[in-house]
Amino acid sequence: MTTIEPGYIALYRSGELQRRACALEARLASCDICPRVCGVNRLQGETGFCHSGYLPAVAAACAHHGEEPAISGSRGSGTIFFSNCNMRCAYCQNHRISQDWRRQKAKETDCRTLAAKMIYLQDDMGCHNINFVSPSHLVPQMVRAVLEAVPLGLHVPIVYNTGGYDSVDTLRQLDGIVSVYLPDMRYASDTLAKKYSRTPDYVAVNRQAIQEMYRQVGELAVDECGVAQRGLIVRHLILPDGIAGSRESLGWLAHNVSPNVTISIMSQYSPQHRARKIPPLSRTISPAEHEAVLQLVNDLGLENGWVQEMDSAGNYLPDFDREDDPFSPATGRRM
Repeated sequence: MTTIEPGYIALYRSGELQRRACALEARLASCDICPRVCGVNRLQGETGFCHSGYLPAVAAACAHHGEEPAISGSRGSGTIFFSNCNMRCAYCQNHRISQDWRRQKAKETDCRTLAAKMIYLQDDMGCHNINFVSPSHLVPQMVRAVLEAVPLGLHVPIVYNTGGYDSVDTLRQLDGIVSVYLPDMRYASDTLAKKYSRTPDYVAVNRQAIQEMYRQVGELAVDECGVAQRGLIVRHLILPDGIAGSRESLGWLAHNVSPNVTISIMSQYSPQHRARKIPPLSRTISPAEHEAVLQLVNDLGLENGWVQEMDSAGNYLPDFDREDDPFSPATGRRM
């Protein structure tokens, strides 16, 4: 397909984007933006589980060349790494920005400044899209920034890059704003989700969110250069000892979303943060575990997407002291 105008531009012209931004911000007064439903007044600076008040904290904004080929393309993805998170993954490779909220306080910014960063990534860096990482707890701020950026000339697709613990009610407000959804599918067991990410209801929440994302954007559509313009890409990180529940998760995806859904099988797991002291998370995955998931993908007929090679574990570790380029380039192979 050829490049198409993102839906948020039409929503801006009609006034609907402004209406949604205001409606989402009003919900911050008794916050129910994510599935935690903490009920705190973030408009007054109160914080709940995510440790975020009204102002968004931005840990880094860069042209990221290490995402999936359809996201990074040839010029990179304009990636905005939000600080803090609504999950507590014991193995989080971004834990310095996701779980060290006291240090991230200094990186708070206003939505107008965030909009200017988006325009810089689009115009000066030439990025194919604007890619919001960990936006689940900052959707009102994200939408407000898009609203501020449209009259400045924003015209590239918006990518919603999430751990997959998202409120369906909030996602519905993103219909037409987000062009590409890039959620994780971390677990098939709530017991393990609670143990390793403090998300005791992850499975149902994640699956409902993915179905809503698919309803909005459908299967992946790319332009003549292979760059994503619209659609869903589901990431699945292989974890040691079958913790990720790959058979259950990928089987559900094939049978309840679409056998044509685009997936990204990630082999980059390495024991970061607290995982070094938590068996069985204290090791990388084995070749046998990697091969078993590849065989499963083949058996399920999931033919669209990408698989990382086994040597990926050390290639994706970020250094957020380098805000202009925290990640190394990606490697991988087409499925």
